[in-house]
Amino acid sequence: MNSRRLISIILITGFLAACVNAQNSPKQTVGTILGAGAGALLGSHVGDGKGRLVAVALGTLGGAFLGSEIGKTMDEVDRMKAGQTQQAALERNPVGHASSWVNPDSGNSGRVTPTRTYQTPRGENCREYQHEVTVGGRTEVMTGTACRNADGTWRALN
Repeated sequence: MNSRRLISIILITGFLAACVNAQNSPKQTVGTILGAGAGALLGSHVGDGKGRLVAVALGTLGGAFLGSEIGKTMDEVDRMKAGQTQQAALERNPVGHASSWVNPDSGNSGRVTPTRTYQTPRGENCREYQHEVTVGGRTEVMTGTACRNADGTWRALN
């Protein structure tokens, strides 16, 4: 599948998710859109031809649902703690070593574990990671890739 088609599918799904969630909280909408994008990306690596298109569609829908569920129950403090922990883990932790966060007010928690470190052909330092989030007693595991910005922060690619 070419990248234009994949990007189009992700954008359309994101806009549809935003419309569906228009009456829900902004964090649920953001969770839906991010989940849809991650699901589409994962689906794009399965099969080929029409099978890949189906995998992207199913990944998008599944990711949107999971992202929506996590997003609607994570508050601003949860997202702040998750983001700070992810930045710190990517910066300091060796591969396989986790950093954890907990919000004592919501009871939500998470663990960020770098899983691979590499350098792109352009010289960019990147890391793959796993972010396990527990919300309302339910744990979801998300994977991603982040690359270091010029200012030393890490930007998530997916």
